Amino acid sequence: MTNQVVGAFWYLFSIEREDTCWQKHCDNTTGCEDKDFYCGKNHSKTFAYLYNNCSFIDPDDIKNKSVFNFGIFTDALKSGVVESRNFREKFFYCFWWGLRGLSSLGQNLKTSTYVPEIIFAVFISIFGLVLFSLLIGNMQKYLQSTTVRVEEMRVKRTDAEQWMSHRMLPENLRERIRRYEQYKWQETRGVDEENLVRNLPKDLRRDIKRHLCLDLLKRVPMFEKMDEQLLDALCDHLKPVLYTAKSCIVREGDPVDEMLFIMRGTLATMTTNGGRTGFFNSADLKAGDFCGEELLTWALDPHPSTNLPISTRTVVAIIEVEAFALMAYDLKFVASQFRRLHSKQLQHTFRQGLKPCLSTF
Repeated sequence: MTNQVVGAFWYLFSIEREDTCWQKHCDNTTGCEDKDFYCGKNHSKTFAYLYNNCSFIDPDDIKNKSVFNFGIFTDALKSGVVESRNFREKFFYCFWWGLRGLSSLGQNLKTSTYVPEIIFAVFISIFGLVLFSLLIGNMQKYLQSTTVRVEEMRVKRTDAEQWMSHRMLPENLRERIRRYEQYKWQETRGVDEENLVRNLPKDLRRDIKRHLCLDLLKRVPMFEKMDEQLLDALCDHLKPVLYTAKSCIVREGDPVDEMLFIMRGTLATMTTNGGRTGFFNSADLKAGDFCGEELLTWALDPHPSTNLPISTRTVVAIIEVEAFALMAYDLKFVASQFRRLHSKQLQHTFRQGLKPCLSTF
């Protein structure tokens, strides 16, 4: 935007300086009138005389003081951009001149002794310096912020290495921890996303969670039938989680303590149907899919067992996975806050919706 403004003023001043040159020579020429400045098809002899006497010579090549010095506007006049009717040509040439002048802080400008021209050149130099200072300031802030986060990450890694060494963890386990920390840094750049969102006002927090999580929740058939108030409550309890490749999230026969809603990555689910001989079934879960739906019937039971439901399959991350987790007791808490979930009709709706989920495995 600034380049365009500077280039536009340069273009207008170029026209003004050429007109000034014509006026100067016209005043010294007998019979010259303003109408002779007309540059249509029928050029007068006077116009030809004025045009020839206002030649566009580079300031460094001027030897005779009687020659009109166009200063920094010589390029515009010599290039023909002033006479051109091609708007694109005018726009980009002036834009380039403005960018070149500002980026060089006006050091490439060779002015005449014309005071307004000098003031214009000074303005370009000062404004270019201001823009350069702002750029350096913003880069410095960014680098300082990045440096602080990198240093924090370095300290955490050092602490982790010392702890792993103190506990004499095996090398393969150490490598898994390092890989997880590296992946977490790549995804978050040291930003504590959960804490950042938690410190925002409630309405902003709700809208952010809706934007990030609502579509994922609605992929669950039973959640799709729920009202907005309940969905907002569920969104508010979702927590971001990361898993590296080959991470075992849950094993067949282990208690299910969370539902996972996948944003990125791929999970593999495998079941042996309780260890039945010769039985094995597997499937992949990708972005938009979910697992851990065993918690739904457990949370909806008005008199639930204190024991969590048992997983019917093993879930492993094939590649790095970014997901949202809904913990078992958060789901139970939301269910207890909305007593209408305990109605027989709604429980029936949930169980009907659960069938297509389970049938995919």
